[in-house]
Amino acid sequence: VTLKCEVEHSSAGWRFFWYQAVPDGSGSYSYELLPGSSNGTEQDSYIIHGQTHTAGYVCETGRGDPEFKTQKSQPKFVWSGDSNLSVSLAVSPDRVQHFTDQVFYLSCEGNSSKWSVRLFPQSLFQSSYIDWRAVGSTWSESLREPQDIVFYCESGSGELSNSVNLTVHDYDQYDIILVSPVHPVTEGESVLLGCISWREAKLSSVFFYHNDEVIQNDTRTELNISAVSKSDEGFYKCQSSGRMSAQSWMSVKAVPTPDSSSSLVLLIVRLVCGTMLIIVLLLCACSERL
Repeated sequence: VTLKCEVEHSSAGWRFFWYQAVPDGSGSYSYELLPGSSNGTEQDSYIIHGQTHTAGYVCETGRGDPEFKTQKSQPKFVWSGDSNLSVSLAVSPDRVQHFTDQVFYLSCEGNSSKWSVRLFPQSLFQSSYIDWRAVGSTWSESLREPQDIVFYCESGSGELSNSVNLTVHDYDQYDIILVSPVHPVTEGESVLLGCISWREAKLSSVFFYHNDEVIQNDTRTELNISAVSKSDEGFYKCQSSGRMSAQSWMSVKAVPTPDSSSSLVLLIVRLVCGTMLIIVLLLCACSERL
């Protein structure tokens, strides 16, 4: 993973300092300098080798003697796609888009007693601080302002779960919203997309778009993809009676395949079992002749 830091009105002489945002287990975060960054670097980029877990990063610049340092940058996150975590974040109702003043629920499923739902409003990225807050293993709320929010679960030891990006829309701006899953869909699974209005119980007909191209424009009000493939990944939105929803990204993940070492072990087991079966059959044949 390559991190890059940009300075407004950039000029020569800046040194770059790189930090990781580290949870301290009490709901607060501290900044830890990344290796080789204690004296700053002349390069405006920094490479993270072999990242295996979710982490947040921040950069800072300084120059002069005595050194003048800028404010720290907005935190940026690299979210791990690891599906073997001990906990995952669940959302109800299971959709990316929501209306303002509409209650939705989040919970950390798994070893939830040691985990807390965390949120990071995009609107607070302007701050030089990370405005996180622990809200317990479950969280329910209705938001009055339209915004994009990142939710995730965090353990007391600082382990992070998968993340969920939710968007909250003002019904004055978007009369309808798309119903699409918050988590990636595995290839071969079925998925059902829908479209709902804040003022109508049922829509008469809906157009569905994939990457701005109409893919269904009949009287059906739902889009059913019976077996998802990688080509189905992309942005989706819906339209009804001239009203268009915002678009949301649907991610498709590949079916996990066994690694080469496990495949080799399986092949050896099959060969051994096959050989043993042949030997047993030969012994049986010989005993019958005797």
